[in-house]
Amino acid sequence: MSFPYKTVLMIGCTAGIGLALAERMIENGIFVIGVGRRKERLDAFVAKYGSKKAAASQFDITNVDGIKDWVAEVIKTYPDIDCVFLNSGIQRTLNFTKPEAIDLASVQQEMTTNYMSYVALTTYLLPHLQSLAPRPAALAAVTSGLALVPLPRCANYCATKAALHSLLWSLRAQLAGDEASRHVRVVEILPPAVQTELHELQEDLRARGHTNFGMPLVEFTDETWDALTKGKEEIPVGMVKDRFVKADDERREMFQQMVKMMGAT
Repeated sequence: MSFPYKTVLMIGCTAGIGLALAERMIENGIFVIGVGRRKERLDAFVAKYGSKKAAASQFDITNVDGIKDWVAEVIKTYPDIDCVFLNSGIQRTLNFTKPEAIDLASVQQEMTTNYMSYVALTTYLLPHLQSLAPRPAALAAVTSGLALVPLPRCANYCATKAALHSLLWSLRAQLAGDEASRHVRVVEILPPAVQTELHELQEDLRARGHTNFGMPLVEFTDETWDALTKGKEEIPVGMVKDRFVKADDERREMFQQMVKMMGAT
């Protein structure tokens, strides 16, 4: 099975995993609309590939109240969108041994970026994807291996990814059980640590000189793209596939049993 989608909305396209996947898609003849906060990077993205292969829409997804109007505008401008990638994410340290140092505004920003914005984007983008029936459509999200096995240093990040992982299971079951929605596939990518600026932006990691770690980005992109072109819906990558995902097998089986007993909704 090849990647059947021709026009992808890549949210979180200015760096790292989002940009790497967007470039791989363009190399394979897919038109990509890149979304992000940093206009100069979006401009560079379009300039690199040209307007026949790429476009851009500057938007900050933490503006949850503005998502509805932004989605309406982007769908009006690009009505052929048949696949959406939700890729934006931030990671912060959260240390409860020093509660006086916890910045709750930063915690809230992480929750909004990594989870709440995804709920809002899904809410407002799904009607368009549903309207494409019987054409195939997809909603893809990048979570993390830390959704399965958390890391104490970034406790809130792990919790937001675990919440999103759980949400995607339910969303997939709901859409699969609805005749008008089952053409919309729900895809989840679960990366390990990947060598991107996610780590470089964290003060505590910079202070320890510990920012350049994880799976090389090219290697991650190769493995992820191979799974996407094979039609996989749940894509653990690297050590997540080799080790972490086994911890989810029993829980996944129990979830499927609950869906059969109770129904997807």
